[in-house]
Amino acid sequence: MKLLLATKNPDKIREIKEIIDSNIEFIPLSSLPFEIEPIEDGKTIEENAIKKAREYASAYSLLTLSEDSGLEVDYLNGAPGVYSSRFGGDISYEEKNRLIIKLLKGVPFEKRKARFKTIAAIADPSGFLKTAEGTVEGFIAFEPKGNNGFGYDPIFFYPPFNKTFGEVSLEEKNKVSHRASAIRKIEEILKSL
Repeated sequence: MKLLLATKNPDKIREIKEIIDSNIEFIPLSSLPFEIEPIEDGKTIEENAIKKAREYASAYSLLTLSEDSGLEVDYLNGAPGVYSSRFGGDISYEEKNRLIIKLLKGVPFEKRKARFKTIAAIADPSGFLKTAEGTVEGFIAFEPKGNNGFGYDPIFFYPPFNKTFGEVSLEEKNKVSHRASAIRKIEEILKSL
Protein backbone atom coordinates (compact mmCIF):
# COMPACT_ATOMS: atom_id res chain seq x y z
CA MET A 1 0.00 0.00 0.00
CA LYS A 2 1.24 3.50 -0.88
CA LEU A 3 0.48 6.31 1.53
CA LEU A 4 1.22 9.99 0.94
CA LEU A 5 2.37 11.73 4.13
CA ALA A 6 0.91 15.22 3.79
CA THR A 7 3.48 17.11 5.84
CA LYS A 8 6.84 18.75 5.22
CA ASN A 9 7.73 18.61 8.91
CA PRO A 10 10.59 16.07 9.21
CA ASP A 11 9.88 15.58 12.93
CA LYS A 12 6.27 14.59 12.23
CA ILE A 13 7.35 12.28 9.38
CA ARG A 14 9.84 10.57 11.68
CA GLU A 15 7.19 10.13 14.41
CA ILE A 16 4.61 8.71 11.98
CA LYS A 17 7.10 6.23 10.52
CA GLU A 18 8.06 5.12 14.04
CA ILE A 19 4.41 4.56 14.97
CA ILE A 20 3.00 2.82 11.88
CA ASP A 21 4.35 -0.70 11.85
CA SER A 22 2.67 -1.93 8.68
CA ASN A 23 3.87 -2.90 5.23
CA ILE A 24 3.30 0.56 3.79
CA GLU A 25 5.33 2.50 1.24
CA PHE A 26 5.42 6.08 2.51
CA ILE A 27 5.43 8.75 -0.19
CA PRO A 28 6.94 12.08 0.94
CA LEU A 29 5.64 15.34 -0.50
CA SER A 30 9.17 16.15 -1.64
CA SER A 31 9.08 13.26 -4.14
CA LEU A 32 6.02 14.57 -6.02
CA PRO A 33 6.31 16.31 -9.41
CA PHE A 34 4.48 19.50 -8.42
CA GLU A 35 3.57 21.23 -5.21
CA ILE A 36 0.23 22.34 -3.79
CA GLU A 37 -0.16 24.26 -0.55
CA PRO A 38 -3.58 23.84 1.10
CA ILE A 39 -4.53 26.88 3.15
CA GLU A 40 -5.13 25.89 6.75
CA ASP A 41 -8.08 28.20 7.35
CA GLY A 42 -10.29 25.82 9.29
CA LYS A 43 -11.78 26.95 12.57
CA THR A 44 -10.84 23.64 14.20
CA ILE A 45 -7.93 21.22 14.14
CA GLU A 46 -10.27 18.63 12.60
CA GLU A 47 -11.29 20.94 9.73
CA ASN A 48 -7.62 21.55 8.85
CA ALA A 49 -6.70 17.86 8.96
CA ILE A 50 -9.63 16.91 6.71
CA LYS A 51 -8.99 19.75 4.27
CA LYS A 52 -5.33 18.78 3.84
CA ALA A 53 -6.13 15.06 3.42
CA ARG A 54 -8.80 15.72 0.78
CA GLU A 55 -6.83 18.32 -1.19
CA TYR A 56 -3.61 16.26 -1.33
CA ALA A 57 -5.50 13.04 -2.16
CA SER A 58 -7.33 14.78 -4.99
CA ALA A 59 -4.27 16.58 -6.39
CA TYR A 60 -1.98 13.53 -6.39
CA SER A 61 -4.51 10.68 -6.78
CA LEU A 62 -3.04 8.93 -3.74
CA LEU A 63 -4.31 7.62 -0.43
CA THR A 64 -3.23 10.43 1.88
CA LEU A 65 -2.56 10.78 5.58
CA SER A 66 -2.60 14.25 7.08
CA GLU A 67 -2.81 15.45 10.62
CA ASP A 68 -3.22 18.67 12.49
CA SER A 69 -2.21 19.16 16.08
CA GLY A 70 -2.52 21.86 18.67
CA LEU A 71 -1.71 22.74 22.24
CA GLU A 72 -4.76 23.76 24.29
CA VAL A 73 -4.08 25.64 27.53
CA ASP A 74 -7.09 25.85 29.84
CA TYR A 75 -5.99 29.12 31.49
CA LEU A 76 -5.74 30.69 28.01
CA ASN A 77 -9.28 29.53 27.12
CA GLY A 78 -7.94 26.77 24.89
CA ALA A 79 -5.35 28.90 23.09
CA PRO A 80 -3.25 28.52 21.06
CA GLY A 81 -5.33 25.53 19.82
CA VAL A 82 -5.93 25.56 16.08
CA TYR A 83 -3.48 28.49 15.83
CA SER A 84 -0.60 26.64 17.54
CA SER A 85 1.78 26.84 14.58
CA ARG A 86 0.95 30.53 14.00
CA PHE A 87 0.77 31.58 17.67
CA GLY A 88 2.66 34.80 18.32
CA GLY A 89 3.20 35.41 14.61
CA ASP A 90 6.22 34.40 12.58
CA ILE A 91 8.45 33.46 15.51
CA SER A 92 10.40 30.34 16.47
CA TYR A 93 8.96 27.67 18.74
CA GLU A 94 11.51 28.69 21.34
CA GLU A 95 9.90 32.15 21.30
CA LYS A 96 6.38 30.68 21.26
CA ASN A 97 7.25 28.62 24.33
CA ARG A 98 8.60 31.68 26.13
CA LEU A 99 5.44 33.62 25.18
CA ILE A 100 3.15 30.99 26.70
CA ILE A 101 5.25 30.89 29.87
CA LYS A 102 5.07 34.69 30.03
CA LEU A 103 1.26 34.61 29.61
CA LEU A 104 1.08 32.17 32.54
CA LYS A 105 3.40 34.17 34.80
CA GLY A 106 2.22 33.86 38.40
CA VAL A 107 -0.31 31.12 37.57
CA PRO A 108 0.05 28.21 40.03
CA PHE A 109 0.88 24.74 38.71
CA GLU A 110 -2.60 23.28 39.28
CA LYS A 111 -4.12 25.99 37.04
CA ARG A 112 -1.66 25.35 34.18
CA LYS A 113 -3.60 22.37 32.77
CA ALA A 114 -3.07 21.77 29.07
CA ARG A 115 -3.42 19.09 26.46
CA PHE A 116 -1.99 18.22 23.11
CA LYS A 117 -4.65 17.24 20.58
CA THR A 118 -4.18 15.62 17.18
CA ILE A 119 -6.71 14.83 14.50
CA ALA A 120 -5.37 12.49 11.83
CA ALA A 121 -7.27 12.06 8.57
CA ILE A 122 -6.93 9.65 5.68
CA ALA A 123 -8.59 10.28 2.35
CA ASP A 124 -8.44 9.02 -1.19
CA PRO A 125 -9.52 10.55 -4.52
CA SER A 126 -12.83 8.64 -4.51
CA GLY A 127 -14.07 10.58 -1.47
CA PHE A 128 -13.18 8.00 1.19
CA LEU A 129 -12.40 9.79 4.48
CA LYS A 130 -11.75 8.62 8.03
CA THR A 131 -10.48 10.56 11.02
CA ALA A 132 -9.03 9.66 14.40
CA GLU A 133 -8.36 11.77 17.47
CA GLY A 134 -5.63 11.55 20.06
CA THR A 135 -5.11 13.66 23.16
CA VAL A 136 -2.69 13.69 26.06
CA GLU A 137 -3.25 15.67 29.26
CA GLY A 138 -0.55 17.55 31.11
CA PHE A 139 0.50 20.95 32.43
CA ILE A 140 2.55 23.90 31.21
CA ALA A 141 5.94 23.87 32.92
CA PHE A 142 7.38 26.99 34.53
CA GLU A 143 10.34 26.89 32.13
CA PRO A 144 11.33 24.95 29.01
CA LYS A 145 13.19 21.71 29.76
CA GLY A 146 14.84 19.22 27.44
CA ASN A 147 16.18 19.27 23.90
CA ASN A 148 14.22 16.32 22.54
CA GLY A 149 10.99 16.52 20.60
CA PHE A 150 9.92 19.70 18.85
CA GLY A 151 7.36 22.48 19.01
CA TYR A 152 5.85 22.88 22.45
CA ASP A 153 7.38 19.65 23.85
CA PRO A 154 9.87 21.45 26.16
CA ILE A 155 7.04 23.20 28.08
CA PHE A 156 4.53 20.32 28.14
CA PHE A 157 4.93 18.60 31.51
CA TYR A 158 3.53 15.06 31.59
CA PRO A 159 2.93 13.96 35.22
CA PRO A 160 3.31 10.17 34.72
CA PHE A 161 6.84 10.79 33.42
CA ASN A 162 7.46 13.65 35.88
CA LYS A 163 9.19 15.32 32.91
CA THR A 164 8.38 17.46 29.90
CA PHE A 165 8.02 15.83 26.49
CA GLY A 166 11.27 17.63 25.66
CA GLU A 167 13.10 15.54 28.27
CA VAL A 168 12.05 12.09 27.06
CA SER A 169 13.08 9.98 24.08
CA LEU A 170 10.93 9.71 20.96
CA GLU A 171 10.26 6.08 21.89
CA GLU A 172 8.94 7.06 25.34
CA LYS A 173 6.88 9.92 23.91
CA ASN A 174 5.33 7.69 21.24
CA LYS A 175 3.94 5.38 23.93
CA VAL A 176 1.62 8.11 25.21
CA SER A 177 1.52 11.08 22.81
CA HIS A 178 -1.50 12.60 21.13
CA ARG A 179 -0.08 12.02 17.66
CA ALA A 180 0.83 8.40 18.42
CA SER A 181 -2.70 7.73 19.71
CA ALA A 182 -4.35 9.19 16.59
CA ILE A 183 -1.90 7.51 14.19
CA ARG A 184 -2.34 4.09 15.85
CA LYS A 185 -6.11 4.40 15.26
CA ILE A 186 -5.42 5.32 11.62
CA GLU A 187 -3.09 2.31 11.34
CA GLU A 188 -6.00 0.04 12.32
CA ILE A 189 -8.13 1.64 9.60
CA LEU A 190 -5.32 1.13 7.07
CA LYS A 191 -5.06 -2.56 8.01
CA SER A 192 -8.77 -2.97 7.30
CA LEU A 193 -8.50 -1.51 3.78
